[in-house]
Amino acid sequence: MAIAYRSATEIAAIRRAGAVVMEILETLRAAVRPGVTTGELNKIAARELARHNARSNFKGYSPARGVPPYPAVLCTSVNDEITHGIPGKRVLREGDIIALDFGAIVDGWHGDSAITVPVGTISLEAQRLLDVTEEALRRGIAQAQPGGRANDIARAVQRCVEDAGYAVVREYGGHGIGRELHEDPWIGNVVERGQPNPLLRPGIVICIEPMVAAGSATTREAPDHWTVATADGSLSAHFEHMVAITAHGPVILTAPPEAGSGEGDESGK
Repeated sequence: MAIAYRSATEIAAIRRAGAVVMEILETLRAAVRPGVTTGELNKIAARELARHNARSNFKGYSPARGVPPYPAVLCTSVNDEITHGIPGKRVLREGDIIALDFGAIVDGWHGDSAITVPVGTISLEAQRLLDVTEEALRRGIAQAQPGGRANDIARAVQRCVEDAGYAVVREYGGHGIGRELHEDPWIGNVVERGQPNPLLRPGIVICIEPMVAAGSATTREAPDHWTVATADGSLSAHFEHMVAITAHGPVILTAPPEAGSGEGDESGK
């Protein structure tokens, strides 16, 4: 599909969807503790969606023929799991880390964001992985400037991660978002020969989402066709924000206005 350029009114509507996602993720963060199951977290997310009169954009999603529809409203990826972990009976334990990837549809507009959360007290090594991944996201967002290119974002993420001695997961990355959960453009987390490198113009709304492995970036897929983990069993972290490209710079749509990195209005035109 062609890249969509959103008006200020449309960006405000996407921000409202992002605000719902952000509020529910904070509720989930507070619920993470040793002894809770990933299935219980999914129930909380479903309950909060209903409370906000919002719909899930994850449940029932199928990206390709032969892939079963995703069965939950929340992705819960624990420790070595990188993304798309299906909630269930797994009990969280002290020292685990869990990536919570969550989305919602509000008035026909999609929101999407992810955080990685410690379960109780975690090791210094695990905390450093979380810190580096979140910093990579911040650096990627800082490069989401009008007149820049998608690879400016990817290069900033890649340098931050690799300078810290970690590996970027290459198969997965960010994307455009709006009326659909996944739209153009693709926003990679590494710079690779031949990948699309579109111009970033005001009005584009994207998700930037570094996925970082403490060891090798080689992945393995679980028999459920969804859960992706590191092949060597090393820890992985995932953070994601929705960002609008504006004439004044990037504006985070899944954070309070004061936390956004852009100034001024959100006009895409």
